[in-house]
Amino acid sequence: MASKKTGTPPSGPAGPSRKGMTGAQIFHEMLLDEGVERVFGIIGGAVLPIFDVLYASPIPFVLSRHEQGAAHMADGYARSTGKVGVCIATSGPGATNLATGLATAHMDSVPMVAFTGQVKSFMIGNDAFQEADTTGVTRPITKHNCIVKRIEDLGRTIKEAFHIARTGRPGPVLVDLPVDVTVNECPVEPDVEPKLPGYKPQLKGHMRQIKTAAEAINAAERPVLYVGGGVIVAGASEHLRAIAEKGNIPVTTTLLGMGAVDENSPLALKMLGMHGTAWANYAVQDTDCLIAVGARFDDRVTGRLDTFAPNARVIHIDVDPASISKNVDVDVPVVGDAADILPRMLEFIEPKDRSAWLARIDEWRKKYPLRYDTDGHIKPQEVVDLLGQMTDHDAIVATGVGQHQMWAAQFYGWRRPRQIITSGGLGTMGFGAPAAIGAQFGNPDKTVIDIDGDGSFSMTMVEVLTAVRYQQPVKFIVLDNDYLGMVRQWQELFYGRRYSAVEHPCPDWAAVAEGFGATGLRVSERSELGDALKQTLETDGPVVLHVHVDPDENVYPMVAVGKGLHEMDLGKLA
Repeated sequence: MASKKTGTPPSGPAGPSRKGMTGAQIFHEMLLDEGVERVFGIIGGAVLPIFDVLYASPIPFVLSRHEQGAAHMADGYARSTGKVGVCIATSGPGATNLATGLATAHMDSVPMVAFTGQVKSFMIGNDAFQEADTTGVTRPITKHNCIVKRIEDLGRTIKEAFHIARTGRPGPVLVDLPVDVTVNECPVEPDVEPKLPGYKPQLKGHMRQIKTAAEAINAAERPVLYVGGGVIVAGASEHLRAIAEKGNIPVTTTLLGMGAVDENSPLALKMLGMHGTAWANYAVQDTDCLIAVGARFDDRVTGRLDTFAPNARVIHIDVDPASISKNVDVDVPVVGDAADILPRMLEFIEPKDRSAWLARIDEWRKKYPLRYDTDGHIKPQEVVDLLGQMTDHDAIVATGVGQHQMWAAQFYGWRRPRQIITSGGLGTMGFGAPAAIGAQFGNPDKTVIDIDGDGSFSMTMVEVLTAVRYQQPVKFIVLDNDYLGMVRQWQELFYGRRYSAVEHPCPDWAAVAEGFGATGLRVSERSELGDALKQTLETDGPVVLHVHVDPDENVYPMVAVGKGLHEMDLGKLA
């Protein structure tokens, strides 16, 4: 093995002139300047010059088992820390394998920068080995992307990528790097100052609009705060809680907004929408003032649009002006960053006695609580419920996508921001396992759990090997119902129980985990569940707990497509 001394040591931001540096060295300098703490990815031919420099870098590199896993790890790292996640892949299939992760981050406004290798610039368009039009493929699924064709522009382009990724409405940015740009030496002092004259996110809210919104809230008898992930992205959760408490305003959250309020609070309505709580949905349908903060009125939240919040005056606070009145007509728009707007709005919010409104909501809460029976098989809800109790509702929890995701949302009991790491807008199965690993890297002192389904886990569980290699103590809890459960539920309710292509037999995941070098546990009896969860949480290193759960359990409430929020199927909750 070559000596570590053969790598090029970083000069740092205060180092010598960058003239004469290779593109790979400039790339590394920019990562140091941006304070990058870790990079996820997979090496390949087109990025070899970069990895030759990273060989001696103080920035740790995490080698994933698939580029999609690397993107999800960078995503989980970013969501759980608020920092920009970084991933690298080679050209061609390496780059295209990042696409699902980029689209996931784009839909959920996650700050990421992805670097991809590219064939030499003079070969682009000639169908060279492992060539792909990476910028063309990823343009619709990134906030911004570009290809660097001049080494003189490399430093500035990377600086711009990080700035765009983290500011305004955050999102993933991709930078495509031809091999010759990373190999060649820069003949002049490279430009490293961002030049983005057309990029000016509006962060400061207009005071007149803020006052108008506050006046509408004060005049309302039945207001509801509808809170999305934008509040968490902005770091505005404390300001949001202060407004809710001062005005006695109940708060419902989207899937990505969970943790913006402590669900122990009497003002917390938990999640709304397709699988939201009955009391949250009824409250939204009856409110006379809906205050949306950092949310985008997506179809899973609103149900049938023409019946959504029919009696409400709608206030919408969002940093992205394109989101306002996109789906629902807004009466009072306030464009800007929630961290700027909410504290200024707070001074105009008047304390109000809204006990009658809160009592009405509490009646719905008592009449239609989230519950489950404990007959027969282990219920997936009870696994999540017990896990929340055993971790004091304080763990960072990643999920895949499907029924288990909704049960996690309903039953864990969210206390703080950046606690739930899940794919919202794109609904990406396979997200949970790698995202949990990324979150664990970003939060080494926290308990990190992946609550997963057998379908989701199957797609990316190879990344357990990454957790083993890097000794990341993620706890993977797989709720196995032998089906692709959410699809089976739809087939049961809407397709006459014609269960087409949803049976999903799995191997013994505990045995697979043992083969990977992790601890593997399994449980199928309710009497053993508590001990199995306790052992999982107390075992050092990564653990896979395979839990056999009731195959016929459905998620309720459920708002069918084409129905309004007040037309919920309450199932067993009725």
